[in-house]
Amino acid sequence: MSACTFIKLVLVLLTCAAPRRINSQEAERRDLVKMTLVQNASSTGAYCLDGSLPAYHLDRGFGAGARNWLLQFEGGGWCNDIKSCLERAATRRGSTRYMSKVEVFSGILSNNASLNPDFYNWNRVKIRYCDGASFAGDAVFKNGTSLLYFRGQRIWRAIILDLLPKGLGQANKALLSGCSAGGLATFHHCDDFTAHLPKNASVKCLSDAGFFLDARDIAMNHTMRYFFKSVVTLQGVVKNLNTNCTSSLSPYPEQCFFPQYALPYIRTPYFILNTAYDVYQFHHILVPPSADPNGHWYHCKLNPAACNAVQINTLQGFRRYMLETLQNFLVNSTRGGMYINSCFAHCQSESQDTWFAPDSPRVHNKTISEAVGDWYFGRKVSKEIDCAYPCNNSCHNQLG
Repeated sequence: MSACTFIKLVLVLLTCAAPRRINSQEAERRDLVKMTLVQNASSTGAYCLDGSLPAYHLDRGFGAGARNWLLQFEGGGWCNDIKSCLERAATRRGSTRYMSKVEVFSGILSNNASLNPDFYNWNRVKIRYCDGASFAGDAVFKNGTSLLYFRGQRIWRAIILDLLPKGLGQANKALLSGCSAGGLATFHHCDDFTAHLPKNASVKCLSDAGFFLDARDIAMNHTMRYFFKSVVTLQGVVKNLNTNCTSSLSPYPEQCFFPQYALPYIRTPYFILNTAYDVYQFHHILVPPSADPNGHWYHCKLNPAACNAVQINTLQGFRRYMLETLQNFLVNSTRGGMYINSCFAHCQSESQDTWFAPDSPRVHNKTISEAVGDWYFGRKVSKEIDCAYPCNNSCHNQLG
């Protein structure tokens, strides 16, 4: 063998043996998790809008996390009338037939210790969303030609019953989480989740971008209140809301669908992750299309830097209202946690960029991942409230 050939061979061997640095995007691509259909769901009538079986994705825990469980409700809005629900039933938002059969687990669902240091080795579950009422409805619509199942509550129960014998029933630690409409679902299922688990388990709940406010829009209308009322009425949600809340708000029990009214009655330790300028709420609660027919807010919605002084003042008023509704929780909840930053975003726990990365948003130099971990494990008090926009230059302000 010539010296040249020998050197080439050594270089090849060294290249093969050398550890390769894996960036976060590569790591996310590798964490692909297959869908599991809940076969027993039909026995309790737990169907998606179109009658298909509900589903989840489970990535098994390992090592010290083998008996710990993290369940994450998928988000995706709501449907509030027959037309919108029929349209939804023909998409991945209303049927497992149209869903991707493999999901990427990233952020709080990642199995990589460097990307998700506190929960990477837990059993991690993504619960697919296909009912249109934050897993809270229980009704059926039939008119001879169309059939819709509003069975979110039964879907929740069917998935829990499917997971209990797979190890959830022997959990040491558990966290029920969710994003957007899934974050709203955690408010309505948190205590029920606790009730299914061992008495000595450490059980807590987290809402990401689920603290939807009962706020007036810029035209002084209660657009979101009327929208939620139509969701609750259509899908038979009231009977599944917290009874202490609904009795206290009689004759308007549907108001308990809003987190600000449900939160005081939740007994399980709770963490609220939200931006004070949540993009969904900005676009659908504060400035819905119906309140801005001439598009005066068009450029502001696309880029906060394009907002004029009046618009910025309106946004600051929305932030103040959010903080006012959370004041009692902030002051009096000894087991609660919160992270209210001033980014223009929606859902920050499932994306690696915002959950835990070198350039993640920070409040008081703390990432979202660190704040949630500090709260869950009791490392320190974790109630972080950001200063008002535009003070935080770590925000990505992803309005798209």
